[in-house]
Amino acid sequence: MEYPTLLPRFLKYVKINSRSDEHATCFPSTQREVDFQKVVMQDLVDLGLSDVHYNQQAGAVIAEIPATTTTIVPVIGFLAHCDTADFNSENIRPQITKNYDGQSKIQLGDSDFYLDPAIFPHLHDYQGQTIISASGDTLLGGDDKCGVSELVTLAEYLLAHPEIKHGRIRLAFTPDEEIGTGASHFDVADFGAAFAFTVDGEKPGKLDWGTFSAAQFELSIQGVDVHPAVAKGQMVSALKIARDFQNSLPAKEVPEQTSGKEGFFHLCHLSGTVDHAQLEYIIRDFERDGLETRKQMIRDIVDRLNATLGTSRISLKMHDQYYNMADELKQHPEIVDLARAAYRDLGLKINEDPVRGGTDGSQLTYMGLPCPNLFAGEENMHGRYEYTVLESMYLAVDVLVRIVSRLAEAPIK
Repeated sequence: MEYPTLLPRFLKYVKINSRSDEHATCFPSTQREVDFQKVVMQDLVDLGLSDVHYNQQAGAVIAEIPATTTTIVPVIGFLAHCDTADFNSENIRPQITKNYDGQSKIQLGDSDFYLDPAIFPHLHDYQGQTIISASGDTLLGGDDKCGVSELVTLAEYLLAHPEIKHGRIRLAFTPDEEIGTGASHFDVADFGAAFAFTVDGEKPGKLDWGTFSAAQFELSIQGVDVHPAVAKGQMVSALKIARDFQNSLPAKEVPEQTSGKEGFFHLCHLSGTVDHAQLEYIIRDFERDGLETRKQMIRDIVDRLNATLGTSRISLKMHDQYYNMADELKQHPEIVDLARAAYRDLGLKINEDPVRGGTDGSQLTYMGLPCPNLFAGEENMHGRYEYTVLESMYLAVDVLVRIVSRLAEAPIK
């Protein structure tokens, strides 16, 4: 169904810069995230939700939609993140293309950039629908202000329709998902849900309960810089060592040459001189054993190169980021079944392909809050070509309503 306040709410939210910062040393990582959360928090208060508060430990806004049934129903939670990714988020100017013909290119503002179905064929799926994009020099922010808008709209709709029976519903609006640090601070006890769903996915029908397992590592390489005229036997180029390390990794196990359940190594950042170089990588694999094998490969390469150099010129720092939530959610199939049933009720074709990434739910599931991910209608995330579809957002709210209704009809034990 249509929700008249959803579009204006979304447009208001995306115009507010709430980008996180991976280089920050504070939590949440930016004040602008907190400022945006204050806007959301006031909207929740104005709607009349219960227990609206800011949890300092979690850096999250928490609220409750009270139960409308006396039946004993498990407390369900929904989460959406308030930060946007590391692309220009200042002065976002959303544009609306109504009744899209499914074939034409959509110019992004007055820029030289277009949403082109020849490049993004999923645009063909949205003939006759409303496309919301940005102006070509910023992202849109639908990741995850789609989810934020949908949760607030869900609250507004359920409060206006007490005849819809449901148990207690807890909502959380979290920071720093895009930099992978927000969920680690989450206060599961204060949230108080038996299980939850993040609302942070792609097109209608996408249901995520399997993700990569992930690690990150940094290399610091110390070279010896002398004048090239007298370099023989003295110079040790940190940049050459960096190149040797990169060339020691499997050449085809990179994001641009893998798909499906294939893992990869990804060089995210490289800076340096002859004297010193710094490299930052992420490792991804769907299997925990596969992740450990990849991590050991890194250690072995570092040890071999240091042995060849005759001293420890390469230092390694490595840590795990999150694990495949499927390993835990297989023990709670009834939660995924609840979402499947809601999707089917709405005639959606379900896509359960594992996520080639992670969500806050990856960490939350291992923190004792089983947490699959639902679609929110986000497309082409993290860049100037990001867009969403209004009808997809309507469907996302429909799914949320159906999930809480089904849970009241047949409570999970």
